[in-house]
Amino acid sequence: MSKTITIHRLDAARAAADSCVHFGFCTAVCPTYVLDGEELDSPRGRIALAREVLSGTAAPSPTAVRHLDRCLSCLSCETTCAAGVSYRDVIDGAREAIEQSGVRPLPQRLLRSALARVLTTPALLRPALAAGRLLRGAAGRLGGPLGALASLSAAPGLAALARRGEPDPEPPADATRRVALLDGCAQSVLGAEINASALRLLARGGVAVVPVPGVQCCGALELHMGRREAAVKHMAQAVRSWSAALEAGHIDAIVSTTSGCGSVIKRYEELLSDRPDLSAHVKRVVDAVTDITQIAAGLPLSASGAAQGLAVSYHDACSLKHGLKLERPPRRALGKLGLDVRDIAESHLCCGSAGTYNILEPAIANRLGQRKAAHASAGQPDVIAAGNMGCLVQMSRFTPVPVAHTVQLLDWATGGPPPRGLEHFRPAPPRAAADDQPPAAPPVPTTAGSGDLLW
Repeated sequence: MSKTITIHRLDAARAAADSCVHFGFCTAVCPTYVLDGEELDSPRGRIALAREVLSGTAAPSPTAVRHLDRCLSCLSCETTCAAGVSYRDVIDGAREAIEQSGVRPLPQRLLRSALARVLTTPALLRPALAAGRLLRGAAGRLGGPLGALASLSAAPGLAALARRGEPDPEPPADATRRVALLDGCAQSVLGAEINASALRLLARGGVAVVPVPGVQCCGALELHMGRREAAVKHMAQAVRSWSAALEAGHIDAIVSTTSGCGSVIKRYEELLSDRPDLSAHVKRVVDAVTDITQIAAGLPLSASGAAQGLAVSYHDACSLKHGLKLERPPRRALGKLGLDVRDIAESHLCCGSAGTYNILEPAIANRLGQRKAAHASAGQPDVIAAGNMGCLVQMSRFTPVPVAHTVQLLDWATGGPPPRGLEHFRPAPPRAAADDQPPAAPPVPTTAGSGDLLW
């Protein structure tokens, strides 16, 4: 290999791979294995390939690179694994080894480097998005990653999540809390209305949002691409900035509306374990980060009635369900405000977005997106909701049902504007008192919050 990986990280990845005992429960919940039944596209098969890559005895083979690239890093396998294998250590370690080996062809390396740079730099992403829209027709005919980018630039979800242009709300004069809001490097450009909704919701609940200079990116996107060195630079910069604000008392929490970012930040102590100079700062940051639905649960918010009875098909983003293990808080927050929250079939399977996956692996991503959108659209919901922008953009390509981030619905239900596509929704009359309700039907046995009978 042309570079080296810190020894303890390499040992941890090898140990995780060696802890797999081949039970095989993971295969039933792996999106790529469910599609085609290919053993090397299952967690069990990929762990075998990862052992080969992590051994360091030879350069990663094209077969290993191809099948490890096809992993979505959704962690559904990790949730299901009876042996407790830390699959995230295996796949992150193997991908880092692949990137450092230099085995990819030069065009691939250049493309991946450009994607990582553009998507994590808002100043570059804005003109790139504009150029993509202008060249949409020509790029779409090329296929591959460029064609996927063209298709994504036309996704209805991008238009639905674009900023409305309204001014940000004034911070509450008597704020009960002061927090930092994680904008998200890509979300700040591609889904700015999500952040605007969060600002309105928090202000309505008496929470002031304080800007924290120096935070550009959490490092999640580059980590999952195997670009760990670049990811750690972003992580370290964010940790120093947030820790200083927390220590000075400028903020008391870091609120995330981007579940992919939040799930990685919660792993900072592990990911930055070889940076002892940051250990105290890292712990402070990890303890402070929280999802928007968690903080919303403690705010004095009242339902306006505007979204009463709205039929919400709720999609569990993998980073929330498997990364952060948060299934109930989003459902509880929406249901408390009068929305009719519905689970969808195969909630354990990824939608195919997965960071840059639907750009680099568009064929598989499209099949997963179509499958997920079909399940989410079943039952004719008014809207499809999720806690991750990438999922919403992905599903919007394959269904006419409007999409909205969970925080947009919370904002609307408590006095904010309706998400795009829901402007003509007519709220249901308030529910009758409990004494007037007919007897409830016997509950169907399911796993709490999952929407699936088996998983």
